[in-house]
Amino acid sequence: MVEGRQDGLVRRLLIDCGFGPRQLKQRLARAGLDCPDIDAVFITHEHSDHIGSAVSFAQRFQVPLWMSSGTHAAIGSPDLGEYLRLVRDGDRIDMGTFEALPFTVPHDAREPLQIRCSDGTRHLGIATDLGHATAHVLAQLTQCDALVIEANHDPELLARSAYPAFLKRRIAGGQGHLPNQTAADILQAVNHPGLTQVVAAHLSERNNHPDIVRPLLSQVLGWPMNKLVIADPAHGTPWLTVGEPT
Repeated sequence: MVEGRQDGLVRRLLIDCGFGPRQLKQRLARAGLDCPDIDAVFITHEHSDHIGSAVSFAQRFQVPLWMSSGTHAAIGSPDLGEYLRLVRDGDRIDMGTFEALPFTVPHDAREPLQIRCSDGTRHLGIATDLGHATAHVLAQLTQCDALVIEANHDPELLARSAYPAFLKRRIAGGQGHLPNQTAADILQAVNHPGLTQVVAAHLSERNNHPDIVRPLLSQVLGWPMNKLVIADPAHGTPWLTVGEPT
């Protein structure tokens, strides 16, 4: 969820909608919100843990649903009428209090996008569900004040896991998910004095652990370990204000 405030106006963009209606409502309540408080939804790609109840949510609450043409085709091209917003790399999504700029990423989906949000002064980069960082991805994450970045798996844990071989290859491949070291390399490449917040996200429950991620990413950032935020998949992550130290 990205929230922008400007001159008393508040706009909220929900990024991905993988939960069912009941769980989504519960999650929003923990953040002090309800479903009607959402102004638009942006879908990164068609995998079920991201698309979830997005279509029914947009229809029920009559909000724009942004996604790529590839994602729309991959989910069966549902007729969303006036609520469908097709977007591609470099297009501008005007939320009124901030803008969101989608960018392409390498992932095993039809036309996956991640997103960078800005109010003109502060910048938030979000990059989850990608197999590696292209030069284009790094460019989108440069000079951000805050980052949400995938640190999906530890390669040794993945190799020893009970996952079938095809799934291990998919996760570890260049179109799969970021291993911890690659996430660290990305942060090292884009780190700068204005970067004050980093959230490590999409940690595999079976093939990763915060105790592995936290020291690795904190070291490349030169931060104390308690400054790095690890996204909590069970309970959610508290609101963070971009530009303010954690």
